[in-house]
Amino acid sequence: MAVTNPRPRRRGGQGSGRGRALGPFGMSVLALVLVWAEATGLTAQLPGPEVTSVRFEGNETFPSDSLSRAIATRETECRSWAFYFPLPLCPLGIDFALRRSQLRVRDLPRDRARLVVWYRQRGFRDVQVDSAVVTGTAATARVLFRIREGQPVVADSVVFVGVDAIGVPGLLENLPIRPGQRLSTITLDATRDTLTRRLSNSGYAYAQVLRNAFRPAGDPHRAIVTFDVVPGPPTTYGDITVSGTQELGVGTVLRTVQLRTGEQYRASEVEDARSRLYGLDIIRNASVLPDTLSEQRDPSVDVAITLQEGDPYRVRAGAGWSNAECLTVEGRWSARNFMGGGRLLQVRARVGNLLAKNYRDVLCAQSGDSIYAEPTGLVSVDFVQPWIFSTRNALSASVFVERQSLPDIYVRRAVGAQLALSRSLGPQAVLTGFYRPEISQLDADRVLFCTGFLVCTPDDVELLEGSNWLAPVGMTITRDRSDDLLNPRQGYRVLLDVEHAAPWTSSDFRYDRVVAEGSRYAPVGRAVFATRVRGGWVGAGGFAQAVNLGSSLEIVHPQKRFYSGGANSVRGFAQSRLGPRVLFSQPEALLSPDPELGGGCAPADLQDLTCKPLSEAPLDPRPTGGTRLIEANAEFRFPVARLLEGVVFTDVGQVWGTDQSIRLSSMEFSPGVGIRVPSPVGPIRLDVAYRFRGEESLPVATERIRPFEPGSDDPDDRLRVGADVIDWMSTGDLVLLRDPFLFGRNERGFQFHISIGQAF
Repeated sequence: MAVTNPRPRRRGGQGSGRGRALGPFGMSVLALVLVWAEATGLTAQLPGPEVTSVRFEGNETFPSDSLSRAIATRETECRSWAFYFPLPLCPLGIDFALRRSQLRVRDLPRDRARLVVWYRQRGFRDVQVDSAVVTGTAATARVLFRIREGQPVVADSVVFVGVDAIGVPGLLENLPIRPGQRLSTITLDATRDTLTRRLSNSGYAYAQVLRNAFRPAGDPHRAIVTFDVVPGPPTTYGDITVSGTQELGVGTVLRTVQLRTGEQYRASEVEDARSRLYGLDIIRNASVLPDTLSEQRDPSVDVAITLQEGDPYRVRAGAGWSNAECLTVEGRWSARNFMGGGRLLQVRARVGNLLAKNYRDVLCAQSGDSIYAEPTGLVSVDFVQPWIFSTRNALSASVFVERQSLPDIYVRRAVGAQLALSRSLGPQAVLTGFYRPEISQLDADRVLFCTGFLVCTPDDVELLEGSNWLAPVGMTITRDRSDDLLNPRQGYRVLLDVEHAAPWTSSDFRYDRVVAEGSRYAPVGRAVFATRVRGGWVGAGGFAQAVNLGSSLEIVHPQKRFYSGGANSVRGFAQSRLGPRVLFSQPEALLSPDPELGGGCAPADLQDLTCKPLSEAPLDPRPTGGTRLIEANAEFRFPVARLLEGVVFTDVGQVWGTDQSIRLSSMEFSPGVGIRVPSPVGPIRLDVAYRFRGEESLPVATERIRPFEPGSDDPDDRLRVGADVIDWMSTGDLVLLRDPFLFGRNERGFQFHISIGQAF
């Protein structure tokens, strides 16, 4: 017998606040229509008195909102705070904005009994609840429940019988019940279930735990709690049978579940075995059932595995729309038991930016123009070997061809491969090591190279834009304990990604990069409160062509730099528009004397870089990316209707360049609202966020100019300013003006996003 030391008795109170589900977040047009319907008498009326309030008196330990969930009688309430503003629909009594409740007299005695049971389950054995008091009129009713809680029963001591001979480490640690706590049948059941689970995970498949709470007649508010632990015989796995296989072999199934006849039985391993079976793409349904209900209590527990396989070959296609990539279509073909053994062979193809040139001014405002509006895409062939060296490991290999566009930053064309080895660390936790060599070419604005890399001459830019190898090795750790991949309501996700590239990995660029991200999802009634924090750092190294560009040059490849802003980031900004930027202008625009179109600079001032533009008109902001990133997001998702969800969110973030100090005061704050409409591929998302950023000092880049030299220069190379040709010409090299420009007078405002899937 094991006895925990008795502690002084004390009164305890542990109540749970009520999570109020927020309902319809109506749009103005719908609201006006239904207001008209109410005014014209088209909405339904309740046949009996309406419950305008439900109150409780005497409930000192538990809040009223917790008690209200224990009874059937509800009061009429506003479906959402959104119906108070901008239209005061709830105060006006508009029917569709209210969740009305009718008084049912027959429910009142039952509610009184429910409250008594609710309190007794939580240790108040002497609780008294008076009959409900109903006041009001023939049309309305107010309900009052008066409660006398009395003194609670306290667990004076907790005794565990039969555990000394078992020897299970940690069996009695951190149990839900503790001496001195208020005695609750909920806590008793949780403690019993915890002990049973720990024993079944330690080889005792037939373990039983019986609980008892003894209250002495002389002191009925003090209880001696006893748990009788009957472990049963130590058990091992017996016969393991497999049924329902068609394409898969029995050996493949047994290697996947990792259960071995004769090894110690663990209930947690049986649960994990079912999850591992679903890791085989061909499995549609799977059950792993141990025979623990046998009255014989055989020390060997037989396990029956039943499977239902899907089609060995599968073809899928889909399409989506966002204002960053316009129309995107994707298709994939999978052989889900390639060459047997549960191996997977998959061919994928995706094409994006379709219709970008047609709808850029309407629905694709963030897709860019010119070369950035041309189609993007990916074609890859992927192979997965489920077991390599261990049943917990998986080997994957893929080859790909890709065209990627980041508007006004770069267009990347790449051919590459990836080899990865993944190891399961536990439920939904995976460690992956990878090597991803690719040869890529960039079409990027020279401003990116000049301001981001300090490479400003045409010859040097050509080296960076040419074919170069990017070949990182890295490690990724992921853990996903959320309840849904597309629309999680509870749980969490964490990710850590580390990359390193150097000459020994055959990479022309050397860098180190770390990204960490964590998301949390908490249900609040029918709503969800979701948060995310993301951070990143990348350190620059040398470039293989440094012999041409200068030995001290340190470059982070544009693909590995950080860019913030967009539908899945800080939503007050367009795609990749938050972070370091530079203003670019052609010399002709800076020399134009028109203050509404040009800079009004003199040629001599532009030559010695003292030019000060008169207006923002000739200046085009270009993102350059940064080396450090911090983002944080919080959003509250609440039901609006059966097929509609509203969202209120706040995003915070910033990206800093190598020469910038990380200052939290420089982070941008962006609140907003949105709606979600469910679809088979995830929620269709519409978000509107506000951007507070105003003026900021930004460097100005342009081409260097020099005087035209007759006889040695081509007259056609002279600069044309408006209708005039001047005796100055561009050298082609990029330079920065000496003084930054205060830019962004009109950048405050709203940003609209269309996408598919939750933001995080």
